[in-house]
Amino acid sequence: MDTIFALASAPGSAGVAVVRISGPQACPAATSLAGSLPKPRHTALRVIRGADGEMIDEALVLRFSAGASFTGEDVVELQLHGSTAVVSAVLRELGDLPGLRQAEAGEFTRRALENGRLDLAQVEGLADLIDSETEAQRRQAMQVLSGRLGAQAEAWRVDLIRAAALVEATIDFADEDVPVDVMPEVTELLQRVLDGLEREQQGAVVAERVRQGFEIAILGAPNVGKSTLLNALAGRDAAITSEIAGTTRDVIEVRMDLGGLPVTVLDTAGLRETEDVIENLGIQRARDRSERADMRVLLADGEDVPEVALRDGDIIVQAKADLRGGEGVSGLTGEGVANLVERIRAELSGRASLIGTATRDRHRLAMQVAGEHLAAAISLGATGEADFIAHEIRSAVRALDSLVGRVDVENLLDEIFSSFCIGK
Repeated sequence: MDTIFALASAPGSAGVAVVRISGPQACPAATSLAGSLPKPRHTALRVIRGADGEMIDEALVLRFSAGASFTGEDVVELQLHGSTAVVSAVLRELGDLPGLRQAEAGEFTRRALENGRLDLAQVEGLADLIDSETEAQRRQAMQVLSGRLGAQAEAWRVDLIRAAALVEATIDFADEDVPVDVMPEVTELLQRVLDGLEREQQGAVVAERVRQGFEIAILGAPNVGKSTLLNALAGRDAAITSEIAGTTRDVIEVRMDLGGLPVTVLDTAGLRETEDVIENLGIQRARDRSERADMRVLLADGEDVPEVALRDGDIIVQAKADLRGGEGVSGLTGEGVANLVERIRAELSGRASLIGTATRDRHRLAMQVAGEHLAAAISLGATGEADFIAHEIRSAVRALDSLVGRVDVENLLDEIFSSFCIGK
C-alpha cells in the first residue's frame, strides 16, 4: 500500500499546521526530514530540513506505530508553524520522496476502516462530528463515533447466529430424534432482536432530524408579525417587514442554533383569501411546506387563529404582545421571545431524547429490512419449515452486517469519503 501524506489541519495561515504521513514508508520519510524520530506515542522537537540540507522549520514530531494509530499503519505527524510557505515546502519535499503520494479525500479514514480501526457507522459518526454545528449534533456524533451502534449490532448478531445454529441443527439431524424442541428458544431470541430493532428505528427518524436540522414553520395571517418574529429569532433582518399585507410571497429560511439544537425557521406567506395569483402561489407554498415541517408556530391575532390542522407539538401564541399588553410574543420588542424559544426547545428536546444509537436513514432502512426478515422467520416458526426459517435469519444477519460495513456497502464508500477533507 502506498504511503500517503497531507495537510491535516485547515489550510491558510495559523499558529500550528499539522502534516500527517501514513503507510509503510512513513517513518523513513519523516526521518529524512527530521533526522531522527521519537519513540512511539512521544513527541520531540526536531529541525525539519529539505533534501539540500536547508532548514525549513522547527517542528514537534509525533510518531505512532502500526496497530496503535488512527489508520492502523505507521503514522508520523509534523506539527509545523502554520505558515503557508512552510507547509508548501514540507509537502513539496514529501512529494519528491519515492513511494509517497498526496492523500485523496478521506483516504486516512478509509484506511482506518480497511484496517479495522473503525467500522462504517463510526466513519459516518466522524463525518457528522466534523460537520456538527450545535451541541446536540456533537453529542449525537460522538455517540456513533464511540462505536455504540457497532456494539449493538454485534449483540444482535450474536443472538441471531445462536438462533440460526439451533434451527440448522434440526436440519442436520432431521432423520434423528432431537431431544429438545429448539423453537421456543429460537422465537425468544428472534423476538428480542426484533423488539430492539423497532425501538432503534423510532429513534433513527429523530436522529436524522438532529443531523439535518429540525424545520419550524411560522404561520399566521398577513401582517401578524411573522417576519418580525423571524428577524428577532435570527438576530438580524433576514426577512423584509412592511405594513403592506402580502409582502412575503415565498418561503424564507433561516438556519440557527436554538437551545443547542439545529433548527431551520421558515417564514411563510400570510394565510388569507386573495385574488392575487402570485400571492396565492406563496400561500400554497406556505401550506405545503408547513405540512412537511417538524413543528409549526401559529401566530394568533386575538380570536383569529390560522386555519391549519393542528398536530402534536404545534405551538399557538398570541402575536403583537407589545400592543395587547397580555401574554404572547412580540418580535418588535422581544417580549415573550425567550419564552417561545424555551417552549420550542423543550418540545424538540423531548423528541431528541428518543434517539438511540442509529442516526442515519441508511441505518433505519437496514434495521427495517432485518426486522422484516425476523418477522417472517417468527411467523414461519409455527409451520416448522426449518430451511426457510434459517434463510430468513441469515438474511437478517446480512442486513445487520451492512450497518457496520461487513457487506453490501462498496457503493456507499466513495460517496461517504468524498465528504471528507483531504487530510482526513
